[in-house]
Amino acid sequence: METKAKIISRDLKLWYGQNQALNGINLDIFENKITAFIGPSGCGKSTYLRCLNRMNDLIPIAKIEGKIEIDGHDIYDPDIDVVAVRKKIGMVFQQPNPFPKSIYENVAYAPLMHDIVKKGSECDELVENSLKSAGLWEEVKDKLKSPGTAISGGQQQRLCIARAIAVQPDVILMDEPTSALDPISTQTIENLMVELKEKYTIVVVTHNMQQAARVADYTAFFHLGDLIEFNETEKIFVNPTHKKTEDYITGRFG
Repeated sequence: METKAKIISRDLKLWYGQNQALNGINLDIFENKITAFIGPSGCGKSTYLRCLNRMNDLIPIAKIEGKIEIDGHDIYDPDIDVVAVRKKIGMVFQQPNPFPKSIYENVAYAPLMHDIVKKGSECDELVENSLKSAGLWEEVKDKLKSPGTAISGGQQQRLCIARAIAVQPDVILMDEPTSALDPISTQTIENLMVELKEKYTIVVVTHNMQQAARVADYTAFFHLGDLIEFNETEKIFVNPTHKKTEDYITGRFG
């Protein structure tokens, strides 16, 4: 099956005030694959991830140049609807951050707000399907009225994934989604990511190189705002092209 580029970045540069955080990133992210971003802290991987749903727009001192296309549309085009861009791109953060609402409302809130579903059975079905897709339905189906904050950390993170799925995105961005979780919850989320790539393009920032090796089809190695190397995950870990990649992977720095 031919791999199709879902997201294309060309010469993407970003500054926070005077400080340049991304130095001309060229990267193709493939559809229905998991792409992992690895690299030491402060190397630009989360900054780049946040460019993909224009979250850096919320930082007044951030300035961006270059191009990011998703499905052939330049998401930084002045005429583009930023809300529509963000709707296509779900985001899961490092710390599980359920809304202070019920489990049901956590999932239903955005779809109702965006008129994706109407209240009642249509919404009930969407909530159930989203929770099933996030591997959480069986655990919470009898407590949908309970607060989303009352379940365990691993369950909260899956609730956040269900919430991201509920708006029917094309892409799911995950910024260190398991760094706050125990090993069993981490494995559950990793298995879930592999299942979800059937329907979604997934981009994950991770400090955990074993995680990248386990789940990612492709891996990008960032260092000091540069994309040093991008390839199939196995090639990056077994036979990297750049010495810097090899030094990072073997633990010589980072």
